[in-house]
Amino acid sequence: MQPPFKQRLQRRTARPGPPTHYVRRVSQLRIATFNLLHGQSLGPDGNPHPAGPGPDPAGILAEAIASLDADVLALQEVDRYQERSGLVDQAAVAAKALGADEWRFAAALHGRPAPVAGWIPEPDCHGLRVYGPDEAGTATGLPSYGTALITRLPVLEWRARRFAPAPFGLPLRVAGRRGLTPVPDEPRAALAAVLDGPNGPFTVVAAHLSFVPGWNMGQLAGIRRWIADLPAPYLLLGDFNLVGAVPRTVLGGAAVVDGLGRRRAHPRPPREPRPPREPLESREARRARRSLPRRALLRGWRDLARTPTYPAHRPAVQFDHVLSVGIPRSAVRATSTPAVGVSDHRPLVVDLAL
Repeated sequence: MQPPFKQRLQRRTARPGPPTHYVRRVSQLRIATFNLLHGQSLGPDGNPHPAGPGPDPAGILAEAIASLDADVLALQEVDRYQERSGLVDQAAVAAKALGADEWRFAAALHGRPAPVAGWIPEPDCHGLRVYGPDEAGTATGLPSYGTALITRLPVLEWRARRFAPAPFGLPLRVAGRRGLTPVPDEPRAALAAVLDGPNGPFTVVAAHLSFVPGWNMGQLAGIRRWIADLPAPYLLLGDFNLVGAVPRTVLGGAAVVDGLGRRRAHPRPPREPRPPREPLESREARRARRSLPRRALLRGWRDLARTPTYPAHRPAVQFDHVLSVGIPRSAVRATSTPAVGVSDHRPLVVDLAL
């Protein structure tokens, strides 16, 4: 059976237009980001179920992920062989549920959760490790935790990085506990993939950022610089622990596309004055403008979805984001935050027409 992305690609046809040297393919692409909370099942009041993850944690997770039917899925707070989540490789389970062959799991840390908050690290196991289909079933004795990126599209390049934790934590609300719990910060991981899309390569990033204000903004700016040499358009997905317009404000001040204001060691030469514009644009001029290379039309970061995602039982704020450069909001066909019964976050789903 073909993946849903390929089925949708075959059903859609190019829009009619003037003859050109190529035919642009039009396809619907579903993008999603989801903070799993290690697959924890929650009740309608936002508290964990008394039975924990349930008798079949892999099945519960697979059902929730399959319901998203995403072509590209970013996951945060992902467990790999942790007792609390049933010793499941959650990234591999999610990839199988979507029928996706391409996936990576970036382990921000190897260790076990502490009784109250924090982590008990595995000895002699530090730094970033990345697992994929070739490592499925390996390192079962090294429980880990991190970020995953799963896709049904062909991948041309993978990239991963790790962010050090902030030197201090904060009191936070924790599912199943009253009041605020002091929580230390933890290492974070990000994954980038260059995908072969219906109109050529584009870059997707999955990230989980610190909850410490200011520290997370620095991590977001670091991601912007980290992907500057990868092909545009860009999609940045994840739980940023930043609300509303803050992420795009942090990102929007610096362009990452050649010819559109990337920071340089030397200033640009002054621009020549533009000739006066004709009162009415001719049909030929309009056609020429529409045929400009896509890179010339990239202008900055924008939100593709503006809707609350947290807490799952009564969403009030948006911590989870889908940001883009080079994909206009007019490409968004639908957005949703379905209730799937897993995690204290709701998944954020965006359907694009490319």
